[in-house]
Amino acid sequence: MLGTPFAAQATDGYFSNGYGMKSNGMGGAAVAVAQEPFAGAVNPATASFLDSQWQVGLAWFSPHRDASRTGSGPANVDASVDSGSKNFFIPEFGIHWKYRSDLAFGLTVYGNGGMNTDYPGGQIPMASACYQFRGGQGAPYNLLCGSDNLGVDLTQLMIAPYAAWQFAKGHSLGVAPIVAYQRFKMEGLQAFDNPAFSTAPGAVTNNGYDDAWGIGVRLGYMGQFTEQFAVGVTWSSKVSMGSFDKYKGLFAQQGGFDIPSNFAVGVAFRPVKPLLIAVDYERIFYDDAPSVNNPSQWIGRCAPPELGGAGQRQYCLGGDSGAGFGWQNVDVWKIGVQYDINEQWTIRGGYNYVDNPIRSEDVTFNILAPGVVQHQWSAGATWRIDKTNELTAAFMYAQNNSVTGTSLFAGFGLPPTTSETIAMKQYLLGIAYTRRF
Repeated sequence: MLGTPFAAQATDGYFSNGYGMKSNGMGGAAVAVAQEPFAGAVNPATASFLDSQWQVGLAWFSPHRDASRTGSGPANVDASVDSGSKNFFIPEFGIHWKYRSDLAFGLTVYGNGGMNTDYPGGQIPMASACYQFRGGQGAPYNLLCGSDNLGVDLTQLMIAPYAAWQFAKGHSLGVAPIVAYQRFKMEGLQAFDNPAFSTAPGAVTNNGYDDAWGIGVRLGYMGQFTEQFAVGVTWSSKVSMGSFDKYKGLFAQQGGFDIPSNFAVGVAFRPVKPLLIAVDYERIFYDDAPSVNNPSQWIGRCAPPELGGAGQRQYCLGGDSGAGFGWQNVDVWKIGVQYDINEQWTIRGGYNYVDNPIRSEDVTFNILAPGVVQHQWSAGATWRIDKTNELTAAFMYAQNNSVTGTSLFAGFGLPPTTSETIAMKQYLLGIAYTRRF
């Protein structure tokens, strides 16, 4: 996964918490701040207030994920496992051209957070309920009773050219068409790759990578009302993606995996000239994407009566109302502070809070995608080498958070005490070079 440049990022759910190193150093706050050529990822209207420049950077990102099961008793499926792939190196790039005082253009290339796990298999022995669940196949088993390694690799790459028009002094509108590419692979879900749970057995797991393209748009407004106070508003449409045909038996609506819409508003103010304070609020609408939003418990409606289900096929994996990850819409708050020490040095700090999208009843499937971090802290600094060149560094720590819930397997004959816990924490350290022209 090191070969996929946007494989994972510090995340608000599976969106990145910030775009650009200055933004990352301020907790991701950037809706009403014009500092970097990443307007296509945040608010295209901010580009009206930025000088011509380009920026390239690289970040080391380290997510730590783990999952465990307890309380299965004689079913003997208790286990714990850590995800591998803890080191990712993520590039970033943006270029901005101020064509004239009221008109600007640019290009932002960025990635969403992605969903990436890589759990080794073999924790659960043959003498377990997995043996009966799998009809005697595949022992020893991973945490979801599949064979060998368990995990997903979802990459989302966005290409967003943008334009911003300052229609009145201090007031700008912006638009950024979004061309999206995503790539996906699933491994180790053999326990659900059968007619009892999927509308398309054979298109659930271990089919290598599949990819899809889609198109959306981001719109924005920014008002610089005074030198001390600015307001920004931005909205991004749902990006309707092509289907993952190799996984049409896994994702709802025959392999659909759209990228949700989101809305954000931000304010920025300078109580004194060297000090900048920015606050953003964002709402992410995961209910735009049925594969992400549909409750995982719907797999119980799909299962045949002999397994305790209702046999309603539309709720099976891949069905029109197929079971998903159960992610809820979330609110995100971002608070950033920046202080200019002198003409050469600027320092930053930030805090990012996001609602946990995963409910306790959806923990089992989210072993694959434990996006549960909530509290993220960041710091950063910029060194202006001269009037043209500068270096920016940022550090982020997302503190460990966990969710525990009753296992879905409890509905298929395991003891009702069977529960699972997922947890994650994250680190990010990055550096970027900016050149004005």
